[in-house]
Parts: sequence; structure tokens; C-alpha cells
Amino acid sequence: MRAIPKGLPKQIWLEAKERYYDRATQHYVAVMSYELRDRVREWALSYDEAGDIIQLITVHPLKELQKLSRIKTGRWQR
Repeated sequence: MRAIPKGLPKQIWLEAKERYYDRATQHYVAVMSYELRDRVREWALSYDEAGDIIQLITVHPLKELQKLSRIKTGRWQR
């Protein structure tokens, strides 16, 4: 189990400059960098959006080339 700070999902939702639609999962994805345990990594927040309702699905750190790969293959679209 990851020790993800409780406020991190909300922070990503509010501050992320990069947002994508994941064609494979049909969820939206917000991405931002965050430092945790002296290491800066990109984090992805998957969520659904229906009108005024935002439902968070998951939050996780991205592997080094994961974001670029998903953009390049067309899985993630702006």
C-alpha cells in the first residue's frame, strides 16, 4: 500500500496543467509533478466528470516514460 498524502488527489485536481482523456479506460487524467520522499515524480489522477460531479478513480506515480508513451500511441488525448 502506498503512503500517498491525503490531500494529494485534490491538489492534483486543482493545480494540474496537463489534462488528458484516456481512450483505453474512458476516464480523464490530470498530471502534475510532486515531490515525495525527496524525489520529484509525475503523478496521474484518473477521474470521471459528469456535470458538477467529479469522481476520483485513482492516483498513482507515473513511470519514467509512461506519459510520453501514452501520448505517442494516442491512448491519452488532450
